[in-house]
Amino acid sequence: MSKRIVRTEGGLGRIPVTGVSPVIECGVYPVKAVVHERILIQANVFREGHDSVNASVILTSPGGTQRRIDMKQVEPHGLDIWQAHVRMAAEGDWTYRVEGWSDPWGTWRHHAEAKLPIGQDVDLVCMEGRDLLTRSAQQAELMRVPGAASLLHGAAETLRTDGDVDEILELITSAPITRAMARFGPRELVSPTQEYPIRVERRRALYSSWYEFFPRSQGAWQDEHGQWHSGTFRTSFERLEAAAAMGFDVVYLPPIHPIGRAYRKGKNNSLDASDADPGSPWAIGSPDGGHDAIHPDLGDFDDFDAFVAKARSLGLEVALDLALQASPDHPWVTEHPEWFTTRMDGTIAYAENPPKKYQDIYPLNFDNDPAGLYHEVLRIVRFWIDHGVTIFRVDNPHTKPVEFWDWLLERVHETNPEVIFLAEAFTKPQMMAALGKVGFQQSYTYFTWRNLKWELTEYLTELSQEMASYYRPNFFVNTPDINPFFLQSGNPAAFSIRAILAATMSPTWGVYSGFELFEHLPVAAGKEEYLDSEKYEFRPRDYNAEPNLNLLLGKLNEIREAHPALQQLRDIHFHHAPHDSVIVFSKNDGADTVLVVCSLDPDHTVESDIMLDLAALGLGGDSVRVTDELTGESYVWGQRAWVRLWPSKPAHVFHVTAP
Repeated sequence: MSKRIVRTEGGLGRIPVTGVSPVIECGVYPVKAVVHERILIQANVFREGHDSVNASVILTSPGGTQRRIDMKQVEPHGLDIWQAHVRMAAEGDWTYRVEGWSDPWGTWRHHAEAKLPIGQDVDLVCMEGRDLLTRSAQQAELMRVPGAASLLHGAAETLRTDGDVDEILELITSAPITRAMARFGPRELVSPTQEYPIRVERRRALYSSWYEFFPRSQGAWQDEHGQWHSGTFRTSFERLEAAAAMGFDVVYLPPIHPIGRAYRKGKNNSLDASDADPGSPWAIGSPDGGHDAIHPDLGDFDDFDAFVAKARSLGLEVALDLALQASPDHPWVTEHPEWFTTRMDGTIAYAENPPKKYQDIYPLNFDNDPAGLYHEVLRIVRFWIDHGVTIFRVDNPHTKPVEFWDWLLERVHETNPEVIFLAEAFTKPQMMAALGKVGFQQSYTYFTWRNLKWELTEYLTELSQEMASYYRPNFFVNTPDINPFFLQSGNPAAFSIRAILAATMSPTWGVYSGFELFEHLPVAAGKEEYLDSEKYEFRPRDYNAEPNLNLLLGKLNEIREAHPALQQLRDIHFHHAPHDSVIVFSKNDGADTVLVVCSLDPDHTVESDIMLDLAALGLGGDSVRVTDELTGESYVWGQRAWVRLWPSKPAHVFHVTAP
């Protein structure tokens, strides 16, 4: 005997709506958005028979106000795909649902267009049309839109059996009637989906330009005995001014806390540190304190507060490293041994990522005392928020439980929704995706290792489409941990190419200091680590030494600020260039379109035809004007164009306008 299946709430309605997107983990986590970001909502909407259906998105603001945005059916129509773009004007937790509905006007208009020209059922068709128009006019009257009501009443009067068929068809398909019926026409058998969450955050969560430097290197000096003296927050003011002058809006500092002495690493990650070696800032904790303390060499809290105030006066936000680990000298080791993993021989396990070993760092164990450790980390985060930190770059979040991040990020959002977290996770795709879904506003990416055209095209397509609702990329061109192979030749063109790609492909990008001076030497052949890494020693620099990329970095940030198209993630289109070392893509936001043509070969001149998808540029016509924002040069291009790029001029960043 078969059992009757009981349907749970939320099944298909009278007008089925399926395949709603974007939705994150069945609606458990909110879709990511920022204020005024253009978000595509899509669903499949259909019904039985041949009557017309329609669909709408219903947006609900944090205050409960609802707004309806009607969807459009897109090709191929046989797949029943409906889409609408929405923008939200305020921060907060929004929801949306999709409503499928029967469209009597659409059904009637289809019948009228088929029957009236051949004189079939004329009386009935006109009668039904008058009824629909009259009811819609009455709805307009209820909504106090007298102009629309008058228009619709007038249209109803023209639907007479003795009327001219061509005039009737012209009227019912006219733009004014179409607009009026879209707003006031009947919506029957309305079938809503469940509500899906969207979290709308401030613009900086999507669009930002990061500059990373070590305060201890800024103003560091050696005395006559060769003894190093650390730079401080106060001596770092000059670097803040330089970062602001180059158009960066976030300055990121590695950990600023006391550094342990036990197993301290020496120059080039040596196990034999001298008393003069400053140690790795990521080996956090000493008798001077832990994660809520400042390394005495950098200054005190008055100095740090002055540093934050100086940054703000220049239009910069301070991002602080949140590295949840401890040196063997950290106060936690003696006060909370349960927060670490003790091996069978009684020792605490140090951090490892074979073959890498971090003898100076103890990882945390989040399972022995989750409540205690969770709340301690929350206390630390709020401690630095109180000192003006609005952004945290989280070190190795993939080595901590995702459940912990889910808890922490939601607690911080409840009290400080302005705070942004960047996940420094170069790991497996599922873990990186999970961190984005539970709330990290930004994430490091695989951009570092995507150098070929097919790799970049495939990766950017993935980031801008299926991942965009939960994963915001931050394209760092280099980091203290990663000296990319592409840059290790030291060829300035390689640095220019990677900067141009990062700044134009992603709404958020970052530079670690030294990049602008073409620092490139690896610690050993085949290693993606810097020789004389700043992680283990002082590295004061002459940032005005020639040659440098200061002007290019500043120009790129200036272009980004001028063009909304470069401040968004979800709209990128790749155009065809036969040459494997020429990549062409456009980005669009509203009336703004940018077209980038970039060489991927830093060593040779490349020439290529370009076949533009003019429709994707959004201007219509058979030609466009392209103005290079890097040089000011302007051309009129048709569907086919030609470029020559050479190492000293490896790219065009075009503003696209009508010719």
